[in-house]
Amino acid sequence: MSLTPVGIVGFSGYSGAELVSLLAKHPRVEPILLEHREGSDHPRPLRHDGPRRLPCSADSVRSAGLAAVFFATPPEVSMELAGPMLDAGAKAIDLSGAFRLGTVETYQRWYKETHTQPELLKEAVYELPEFCRGRVAAARLISNPGCYPTAANLAIKPLIDAGVVWREAGIVCDAKSGVSGAGRKPSLKTSFCEVTDNFSAYSVLEHRHVPEILRTSGLEEGELSFTAQLLPIERGILETIYFRARGIKSADDLLAIYQTRYAGEPFVRLYAPGQAPDLHAVAHTNFCDIGVHYDAASGRAVVISAIDNLVKGAAGQAVQNLNLALGYPETAGLL
Repeated sequence: MSLTPVGIVGFSGYSGAELVSLLAKHPRVEPILLEHREGSDHPRPLRHDGPRRLPCSADSVRSAGLAAVFFATPPEVSMELAGPMLDAGAKAIDLSGAFRLGTVETYQRWYKETHTQPELLKEAVYELPEFCRGRVAAARLISNPGCYPTAANLAIKPLIDAGVVWREAGIVCDAKSGVSGAGRKPSLKTSFCEVTDNFSAYSVLEHRHVPEILRTSGLEEGELSFTAQLLPIERGILETIYFRARGIKSADDLLAIYQTRYAGEPFVRLYAPGQAPDLHAVAHTNFCDIGVHYDAASGRAVVISAIDNLVKGAAGQAVQNLNLALGYPETAGLL
């Protein structure tokens, strides 16, 4: 069986490198590295150059017959390149925030920048595969959800849909991530001496992933309190979600909601009531692990959601979307 060529722009970043690793093991595709910068900052062993490399251009897309192009790039680069790649006949799967928020006004508010491709923003399909497989399969431009919203919405949306959250009391999402979530670009905040033996919150009340959580979960902004925190580790996200429940008698009732919603889902794993996932369980996998806790006397509920931010939170979910877009088994290259 011949392999389908797909391109990767931004392959030297953390998410891009994860994409290369996953696609190299994919049974149906050939990863091709699209170079959009001069030269490379990574030394390569002699006679072991890895995947094919081509210039990042519409001509390369046409000549190589690329079925899809991944963008593991900053938003401004994704906006610049997505249109030409689409015009050249490839589907586009963007891992940045460029096409996630639906309107230019929302983008400008949270990203503090002007959106340069409003028509593509309208066209883009944004959603987790678990919630919109049909839309992903028919899309030209797929906007991959962010890492924090992936962990949050897989835990929150089934509860909101089931009507068991006392929304007037609010829902708190306490989210912690490894340093790779900040990307590879150097900064003082993510340097070794600042991160090691340390723990800190950032972007409090203004994190750009908040509107993604709202968009998918159905919550209003005033109903959600979200705080991101930086763990002194390489990878992983663990989110502890607190809320008051109604119509719930036990943790088994909460678990039953997830069991019904995620029956047959290959990448969502559930824990017995009172048990909680941790980061070791999901590291280097495309799984989202969810555990539930409930105190019947007070109505307090806690849900814990864990993912690998570079896999289910980025590259793995992008491969999931690629499989849906090209009609391959959803688990191809991931299980």
